[in-house]
Amino acid sequence: MNTKEYISSGIIESYILGLASPDEAGILECVMKNNAEVREAFEEAQKTLEDLATAQAVIPPDDLRTKIWNKIQQEQTPQEVAPVVSVDIPAAEPQEEIRIQRTSNWKVYAAAASVLFLISVAGNIFWMNEQTKTRQEIAQMETEKKNQDLAMLKMNQKMEMISNPDMKMVMLKGVEKHSDSKAMVFWDTKTKEVYLNAESLPKAPQGMQYQLWAIEDGKPVNAGMYSEEKDSKVALANIPKAQAFAITLEKQGGSPVPTMENMYVMGEI
Repeated sequence: MNTKEYISSGIIESYILGLASPDEAGILECVMKNNAEVREAFEEAQKTLEDLATAQAVIPPDDLRTKIWNKIQQEQTPQEVAPVVSVDIPAAEPQEEIRIQRTSNWKVYAAAASVLFLISVAGNIFWMNEQTKTRQEIAQMETEKKNQDLAMLKMNQKMEMISNPDMKMVMLKGVEKHSDSKAMVFWDTKTKEVYLNAESLPKAPQGMQYQLWAIEDGKPVNAGMYSEEKDSKVALANIPKAQAFAITLEKQGGSPVPTMENMYVMGEI
């Protein structure tokens, strides 16, 4: 795995969010000490996450502190008045009055602690929800980046084929029943290898597969089975001679002869 693959693996984001295993964290810390590119990627990812957290931070309402203090005052006032208006407590028993005051103070502290505890729980729940949302957004961004990288790779492969002077391009246009369909055959006139770009064809139904045919002296010759993994990058067959190409939809694995009613596109060289 090279440096760029290591950076795009997601280990840096996992480390920052505390999700990396001890072994993964140790390896990353060691790599950062010896690789400036990884260290810069780490700093950039850390800043991105900090900016994201700052942008999504929710400031508590200005009157929250006042509401908490008023709540404590409401709990405290009745308890403090009770010992003062009570005239039945004998003067000879000061310890009982002290116990009442201590009980009153304890209730006030308990009420305040309950309020603070609820605020703490609510804050933790909010923080956990924000963390989950942040991780989901990061995962979505990573998925989008991978899709963009894959699209760019396919584009580069097509550009290499187009710029190859030995590569002949044959446009296959939709037949009457599939007029909106199209595909492109890349035929290397030097190696005789045939590549197919068929991303514009409808997705093949379950159990079916597109098959390419080379028309040689008026007869169809099997030119290989198409799959999305092979698109534009894996040669389907070696065709020494052909006057045209066509694509039919066949059962999975192909057919020895084309099913003419299932022909989608065709193009002459």
